[in-house]
Amino acid sequence: MTISVTKEFRSVYGPVKSWRYGRSLGIDPIGKISTCSFNCVYCQLGEIETKTATRQVFIPTTKIIADLQTFNLDDLDVITISGSGEPTLAFNLGEIIVAIKEITDKPVIVLTNGTLLSDPEVRKQLSLADRVAVKLDGVSEGMVQRIDRPVAGIELKNILAGIKTFRQGFPGFMGIQTMILTPWDDNKKRAYIDAIESISPDEVQLNTPSRPKPLKHQLEGRGNHSSAAERSYPVITFRQVDPQFIKTFGNEITSLTGIKCVFRPS
Repeated sequence: MTISVTKEFRSVYGPVKSWRYGRSLGIDPIGKISTCSFNCVYCQLGEIETKTATRQVFIPTTKIIADLQTFNLDDLDVITISGSGEPTLAFNLGEIIVAIKEITDKPVIVLTNGTLLSDPEVRKQLSLADRVAVKLDGVSEGMVQRIDRPVAGIELKNILAGIKTFRQGFPGFMGIQTMILTPWDDNKKRAYIDAIESISPDEVQLNTPSRPKPLKHQLEGRGNHSSAAERSYPVITFRQVDPQFIKTFGNEITSLTGIKCVFRPS
């Protein structure tokens, strides 16, 4: 008889090597079932299993803190809340951030797609983080629909309005994180620069897909799974945009806006 062993879900994972933040310990407030208001074509988790913009408590804060306390927090640069989907969907996000800060002084970062920033309660909870990186992959509704594939009712104009409102009240460090899948023409670049000027973030982070996408959802996708040795499941990879295009565009953004632009080292 074969006995099936179910592996206990761990809400804390890593550390993960991040080109933006260094040695990062991941916090997953979403859980085993990937849940997001986007279903990005390049998502390193694979296809999102539950697509929603409705908030709820997925994992109790006590569980997350218990998992966190099993890790050595000394040899870390940051603690990053991201995981198996959109972290602002977690109704207890603010409580999680406060609890983390009670046991460590490591900076707490939240990676968000910005779709819920029109909600004052989401903005209030997210403002408890030290740093926030907000996704902005498209400068037109068509781009957002093709690349990010949001749930019904989510539109770019509302995302941008929410980001701007959040930025105005956020006391921490905010970056705009953009995944470029193909080189942009001058019109797209100009529209993006206009949006960046309007938002006025501390930093712009330009990227092109370097991590593969599993054919089916994989929890291991939360971390660094770019090499075949780090995974045991089939994936698809993406053609990356020429690093020189990214660098040139980044320099153009900085030249025109004065806002620092960073990109993955080639």
